[in-house]
Amino acid sequence: LNAQCSQCLESPHMDLCHVPATREKGWYLALMAPNVKGPNYAWLDPSRLYCHPQGLQDCVADLLQPFQGDPIDMVAGIDAMGFILGAATASVLRKGFLAIRKAGHLCVQTVAQPYTDYSGREKVMEVRTDAISPGEPGGCSHFGVEHQALGIHLQPLPPPGLRILLMDQWVETGGTMRAAIELVERLGGVVAGIAAICIENSEGGQWIQQRYKCSHCVPTHLQPRFDHHQ
Repeated sequence: LNAQCSQCLESPHMDLCHVPATREKGWYLALMAPNVKGPNYAWLDPSRLYCHPQGLQDCVADLLQPFQGDPIDMVAGIDAMGFILGAATASVLRKGFLAIRKAGHLCVQTVAQPYTDYSGREKVMEVRTDAISPGEPGGCSHFGVEHQALGIHLQPLPPPGLRILLMDQWVETGGTMRAAIELVERLGGVVAGIAAICIENSEGGQWIQQRYKCSHCVPTHLQPRFDHHQ
């Protein structure tokens, strides 16, 4: 895999139909295309990975592996590249998909959160208010019926908010993902996990990994290369 990733950085060409005989975790990282446009662009372009049918499937499967058996109600993806992995993951899980948008695109009621992205630019993201919030109490449980029979009227507690798997393409400084976490939790949702192709060991990346269950695709021995963009 290390040799494959080195080849990726050295050459912009790769057969998108080739599938290795042994598909170890992260084999598809070598599909990512190197930056050929200079320092104003990201060092790698992961979008070519999504063009490879088996690569995309294996990437999603690897991201979901740590969450096997965990309750997940919905997948949320961050504008824009998080939409690809998020929607693909939601389809595999047979769950709904929530788009966390850049501010100014939604024509419904939203909540907004300012943040600083990986490039140091100040931005704002927003999400609709009707998809995550806890539902209204409804129906009568046995608990409620028994107390009504006794003439005691207790207001049942609302159910907890949805458990959200948050996804983005990459977590570099962590500012974008932290803003998404803030939005989910402000709306009463529960962050069931964080998933991205790479979560760098930056200060922000470590903050997220110390507080939430996380999943990424980079093998341990390659993590330093990804942290240093090599």
